[in-house]
Amino acid sequence: MATTDHTEAELLMVGIIAALRTVHDPEIPVNIYDLGLIYQIEPKDDGLVEIDMTLTAPGCPVAGEMLTWVEKAVIEVAGVEKVAVRLVFDPPWDSSRMTDDVKLELGLL
Repeated sequence: MATTDHTEAELLMVGIIAALRTVHDPEIPVNIYDLGLIYQIEPKDDGLVEIDMTLTAPGCPVAGEMLTWVEKAVIEVAGVEKVAVRLVFDPPWDSSRMTDDVKLELGLL
């Protein structure tokens, strides 16, 4: 039974990450997951998924909209009943959080 639960949890996380990759930063043409804006994803037993995310800059004019975009993307994942997105600024985001593919795409490598 534990193997099945583990596999279901892995599949849920894969689905959540795929959903997050459909949300793009409006200023940098990259998805927010590979950009490193997602700090934590915590699925709960009751179908709740808690997500901690940040922004590339604290004064981002679409901050409120981005939280809604994340919620709308993740709620579509099978097994997710509710999404709670929390905006955090500690630690501050910097380019070291980007995947190497994104750094290469943006000419930073």
